[in-house]
Amino acid sequence: MSNKFIVYGRKDCHLCEDMVTALRDLQRKFQFEFEVVDIDIDIDEKLVQLYSERVPVLFAVKEAKEVCHYFLDIDVLSHYFS
Repeated sequence: MSNKFIVYGRKDCHLCEDMVTALRDLQRKFQFEFEVVDIDIDIDEKLVQLYSERVPVLFAVKEAKEVCHYFLDIDVLSHYFS
């Protein structure tokens, strides 16, 4: 199974846009999928409580854990591609 990630974010968030752009650039080098979930549109109180003040959050689906937040941490993310 390929690596799959979720970016929890919100509309008009420049940090969220930066993380999505960086992930798209990395997709050229590594095999992975990601989806973006707007925590304000897909209202889930648990997500809002967990991530509201920390978006964007990159979440690894297979491991069910947070990879990083605010900025894409390439060093931590590289663990998933080694």
